[in-house]
Amino acid sequence: MALLVAGDRSNSGKTTVTLALLAALVEQGRSVQSFKVGPDYIDPMFHSRLTGRPCRNLDPWLTSRDYVHRCFGHWGSAADAVLVEGVMGLYDGRGGTWDGSAADLAVQLGLPVLLVIDCAHLSNSVAALVQGYRSLNPHLGLAGVVLNRVSSDRHEQFLRAALDPLGVPVLGVLRRQPDLRLPERHLGLVPVEELPEWPQFQARLVQLGRSSFDWQRLEPLLEPPPSRPLDWPEPSGNGVRLAIARDRAFNFYYADNLDLLRYLGAELVAWSPLADQALPEDCRAVLLGGGFPELVAADLSTCQRSWTTLRAAVANGVSVYGECGGLMVLGQTLTDLQGQSWPMAGLLPHATRMASRLTLGYREAMVTQGWGWLRRGEQVRGHEFHRSELLPAATAPLFRWQEHRDGLVVGRVAASYLHHHWGDRPTGIRTWLSDLRKADEGI
Repeated sequence: MALLVAGDRSNSGKTTVTLALLAALVEQGRSVQSFKVGPDYIDPMFHSRLTGRPCRNLDPWLTSRDYVHRCFGHWGSAADAVLVEGVMGLYDGRGGTWDGSAADLAVQLGLPVLLVIDCAHLSNSVAALVQGYRSLNPHLGLAGVVLNRVSSDRHEQFLRAALDPLGVPVLGVLRRQPDLRLPERHLGLVPVEELPEWPQFQARLVQLGRSSFDWQRLEPLLEPPPSRPLDWPEPSGNGVRLAIARDRAFNFYYADNLDLLRYLGAELVAWSPLADQALPEDCRAVLLGGGFPELVAADLSTCQRSWTTLRAAVANGVSVYGECGGLMVLGQTLTDLQGQSWPMAGLLPHATRMASRLTLGYREAMVTQGWGWLRRGEQVRGHEFHRSELLPAATAPLFRWQEHRDGLVVGRVAASYLHHHWGDRPTGIRTWLSDLRKADEGI
């Protein structure tokens, strides 16, 4: 069955509640598979740090509704307990609709919802709020609520008394925890790998998870779903080595994308440009994912071994794809948050600078130049999430939607701001790996 944790709004505390539940389950010795609704990268990092398993994204728009069911059943069935974290508020979906919202996913997958309510400025009105959330969609199953940011025993009594006539179970109560707040910056939470205080934070989460929830009622809601196959095609890229940039600057990757590459026969080799490592030998392609290169631009500018070996590899026929953060470093310069410009890899003609506003949203784009798994003229879906811009704007872009142009292609090097999920598009990746293998073998 599993359980979906949703918030009454953004910043209601659903991530803290989810992490506390995960921490307590792991401490009990349970194997736990977590999922995250939507295109997020950072929250899943926290999930995975606690569970020891990759967190899977459930996004019916980036993939498909069928793939969401397959992904959920395949990975969820292999664990003792399953927990899904929602996105924004319960009914907040794409383009002002319910499409892709936590409520949408809960109905699709038949999951009961645990609604986290920010009670800091609520008393009797909590009943109207919960009644509205419960009744707005008659197909939604509300398992219960978590009262978050409760100030005192008396406050809790008022909240419980208001909810009692509704018959909605209170499955958790969390007092105000001003010191239990994850640090944030310009693109959301600071990734867990950058938090030296994480061990202390994790210990607090375990304690919170033990003491704040009605586990007798929660336990039956965490059962895994029936198994389902992913239905990916047969491997075609056996032996193809791909370098994957993984460090503080580049760490935004969907777990399913990397698993698909492995399943199709690719060998993934970790590479850290930030550590000034030489590009691993015998790689046929390089993936530079998203992340936060703007925070370490000065350090990246000194990584001559990394960029020199990357440029040499491209000259010898290696393909390179940069996604968001990768796009930012493949150009000539990167202007950081302080306004200082730093030289980058120099494989593409653009410069990148940090901007004053956030660019965010789903995109349906047409491929204007073919590259790798991207076929000219096809429509692809992606997600933008960045606070930087290219200078000058691309004149021969990789993608186009409406009047917007995004990305660049120069020979075997391509890059774009769009983040892609390949789980429901494995055929193109299979063909790309097959082409790389044939090129490697001189076929």
